[in-house]
Amino acid sequence: MELRHLRYFIAVAEEKNFSYAAQRLHIAQPPLSQQISALEAEIGVKLFDRKKRPLQLTSAGQVFLAEARLVLTQVEHAIIQTQRASRGEIGELVVGTNSSIANSLLPDMLRIFRDRFPYVKLVLRELTAAQQIQELHNRRLDIAFDRLLNSYQQNTELCYLPIGRESLVIALPKTHPLASQPEIPLQDLAHEPFVLPSTELVPSYTEIIHLCEQAGFFPNVVQEATWMITVLSLVAGGVGVALLPSNVQNLQRQGVVYKPIQGANLTREIVVLWRQEDTSPVLHEFLKVIQELTN
Repeated sequence: MELRHLRYFIAVAEEKNFSYAAQRLHIAQPPLSQQISALEAEIGVKLFDRKKRPLQLTSAGQVFLAEARLVLTQVEHAIIQTQRASRGEIGELVVGTNSSIANSLLPDMLRIFRDRFPYVKLVLRELTAAQQIQELHNRRLDIAFDRLLNSYQQNTELCYLPIGRESLVIALPKTHPLASQPEIPLQDLAHEPFVLPSTELVPSYTEIIHLCEQAGFFPNVVQEATWMITVLSLVAGGVGVALLPSNVQNLQRQGVVYKPIQGANLTREIVVLWRQEDTSPVLHEFLKVIQELTN
């Protein structure tokens, strides 16, 4: 039995006449009658009472008509959904996030993508940059964000796209004597206690230390914290000052002010990464949104 047999049967049932059904189907009447007879032989029941005029369905035929319509409706639905999936209109995308991307581009990415593709399920997973790359390799993540590393440029399994550059800012208690300055030379912090995020939160931790050394001092780190909000709370409480990615300025924390660094700064290129072999239409539609936002 093929789908065309169901379409033939439905046409005859609705027209109640083989000739009219044949015209509707754009086929000759004798082959149509043969196809219906073959269908009845295959399922082992008579579907039509041919003695009545107009042609009438048997009780079994009435049941088969309802079921045949359901089958064709489901097939049509399957075709439509498959076509939508091929255009990236439905499906699922697992996105890795961290504080850097969450405080900068991610909200706009999500808003635009959800407006265009409301039936795609976006799953957000908060992970450190290192965890994101691991989950990407493990196929538990579809897309990740990190700073550009040399290893990514040599990795044939991953593709990456630069989406922006990020520098550091100084986070100070609002009451700090330097808080009134528009810019602060890094060397002015030489005798300050520092609160720094852990290496898990800021992968460039060692580079921050090196930047301070270039300014002529080794930072006096009195406290480390895992979460950005904890770092800001410690700064607000006067525990110390902090050097943080510039995206932190989108987090308004009472008692904290942000100041640009005067002179040499640490600049990181931020990239989006995905598996080279991943041909998911949903993924590539998400990448188009990212490109629109960052170009």
